[in-house]
Amino acid sequence: MTILTTNLVLAEVHRLLLFRAGVRAALAAIDRIEASPLVRLEFPETSHHRSARAWLEKLSGHNISYADAVSMAVMDSSQCNQVATFDQGFVIAGFELVRWA
Repeated sequence: MTILTTNLVLAEVHRLLLFRAGVRAALAAIDRIEASPLVRLEFPETSHHRSARAWLEKLSGHNISYADAVSMAVMDSSQCNQVATFDQGFVIAGFELVRWA
């Protein structure tokens, strides 16, 4: 199994760890994620931005972040319909929640 994520999600992970665990932990997390053969890190393009805007419009009744909308766009373009997340927005958008246990 490969885990698909974007640099925007990586930025969110870095920020969370930076303020909760410090600079070294945040940098170590980026290093480990980038080095993992299980992770496919995507850098969104203009087409993903346009698709993310469409997701934000479609789900405007819900608190969906731009980073999540870009993830939805990348998932769509990669034909990925399963997601491991704590954000209910993906379920609302129609993605299948994967349970890790």
